[in-house]
Amino acid sequence: MTTRRSFAKLTAVGIAMAALPSMACTVKLDIGIGAYSYHNLSMEEMIVQLNALGIRDIEMSRGELMLMNHPDEGMFRSAKAKLDQAGIRCVSYYPATIKEGSDLERAIRFGQILGVKNITGDASGSMLQQIDQRLTQEGLTFGIHNHYFPHEKFAYETPEEVMNALAPLSQTMGATGDVGHFASCGHDPVDALRKLAPRLKLVHLKDIQAVDGEINVLLGKGISKIPQVMQELHRQRFAGLVAVEYEKEGDVNHDMRQEIEYARKLA
Repeated sequence: MTTRRSFAKLTAVGIAMAALPSMACTVKLDIGIGAYSYHNLSMEEMIVQLNALGIRDIEMSRGELMLMNHPDEGMFRSAKAKLDQAGIRCVSYYPATIKEGSDLERAIRFGQILGVKNITGDASGSMLQQIDQRLTQEGLTFGIHNHYFPHEKFAYETPEEVMNALAPLSQTMGATGDVGHFASCGHDPVDALRKLAPRLKLVHLKDIQAVDGEINVLLGKGISKIPQVMQELHRQRFAGLVAVEYEKEGDVNHDMRQEIEYARKLA
């Protein structure tokens, strides 16, 4: 029997529960770093900076480990050992463009050495079907990376181009949404992530000074709508890596501290 007192208690509990923030807002986003941000540092120096920032998840996107620079397995084994010792996990590997079968096999092998679950890059034509088949076999996922290039049309500049490429492929295949490159190409990064949501594997978080340009600025200082981007990721309950990328020459350590602090406040 429900008494007046018990009814009042139930009502009070209901009001209190309604006042709590939704799960979408309370689940923290996984803030990490795209290793290219530290391309001016050695692997050891980068790890020192990652530890200072308390970073535990990264995407390995250092230039010397991209396929076009012909890295060998020893370089990946060395990187893995150093990262393991520091307690840093590689969740994704960026080999850049995968042009042929040998590229794909090397990307898989290198990714497996690093212990990743995802590979980010780009490919076209029948290569996408090959990537789908092989990564499905290996239990990995793939994220098509959108990009901006000055004075050059890239295959994946818009969310529609990415989604059209993914349409005939399995759920192994998805998108690595770079909000800075979407902004550089003149597209709304929030709208882009919303369109990519069903296939979004990973996010590159960067801010850009202006459309049709590559000048990186601190998060929140440019046109990439970073606060709204983070709100959209919360709305999606995005569980993948949000990798801060800061493409700038010279000493970036002070700037990266500000980048991570800003991203974590919105996470």
